[in-house]
Amino acid sequence: MKEKEFINIIKTITKSDFIGDDCAYLKNLGIVISQDNLVEDVHFSMKFTDAYKLGYKSAMVNISDIAASGAEPAYMTVGLSLPDNIDVEFVKNFYKGVKNTALGIEIIGGDITGGDKIFISITIIGKTKGRKISSRQNAKDGYKIIVSGPHGSSAAGLQQLYEGNTNKFTEKHLMPKAKIEFSKYIAENIKSDYAMMDTSDGLMDALMQISRMSNVLLDVDFNKIPYDKDLEQFDNYKDLILYGGEDYELVACVPEDFYVPNSFEIGKIKKGTGVKIDGKYIKNAEEKLFNHFKEQK
Repeated sequence: MKEKEFINIIKTITKSDFIGDDCAYLKNLGIVISQDNLVEDVHFSMKFTDAYKLGYKSAMVNISDIAASGAEPAYMTVGLSLPDNIDVEFVKNFYKGVKNTALGIEIIGGDITGGDKIFISITIIGKTKGRKISSRQNAKDGYKIIVSGPHGSSAAGLQQLYEGNTNKFTEKHLMPKAKIEFSKYIAENIKSDYAMMDTSDGLMDALMQISRMSNVLLDVDFNKIPYDKDLEQFDNYKDLILYGGEDYELVACVPEDFYVPNSFEIGKIKKGTGVKIDGKYIKNAEEKLFNHFKEQK
């Protein structure tokens, strides 16, 4: 069973209207809330990172969820479960990483307990005043599909870490950057409803989820997807670009006449369902999609 099957079960049982987007939008309170858990040997391996970088990435990936909603990240809580072999220096460096990531975000509390492995749970609250909040249900026929930046680099970096290498791709994997300014521009300037997601689970995953939630066809031109040309040294570079996770870029579906600086148009929204790449429907993609339940090697 995969992550999205669990989510569908939870949504069915709870009957919650808030489950389905990157954040829960509590309109009556003027906030969005997002929570993510990171588990050692599932989401990260201490063979590949250190305490500072782990703290940095733990905060950044949660900030990315707030960015995907269009809200302004404001407050954070941090929960940690730590095994007996973790020392004071680890905690110091972890929180230095968190703090240096969360510029302008106030850390307001959390919890710390023991555990068999390192377990991190971060909750972030975002402010919505003066911003229009996104939803995966808001992609419409005639909209364009834009992305904030290149894809495939983080997945290539993880592949390089497995092979014992360190390079620009490994840095992309270990030290991602949430697209705060891209999100801010859209949320503060757009008048129409729009869809936006981060690509934490891969570009294809985001495209498929928007298609499913909005009941539209996403028609994408692969050659318009930005990527580092050095990826072409990898035999599977096209799969890295489409299916590789943890780039933490944003994909948005906005009206054709809405201009977003430093964006890349990769396709159009049309009537229908599913995702097309270069005119061909993508089928049986589930087994290629990024899966958080797959343990790190």
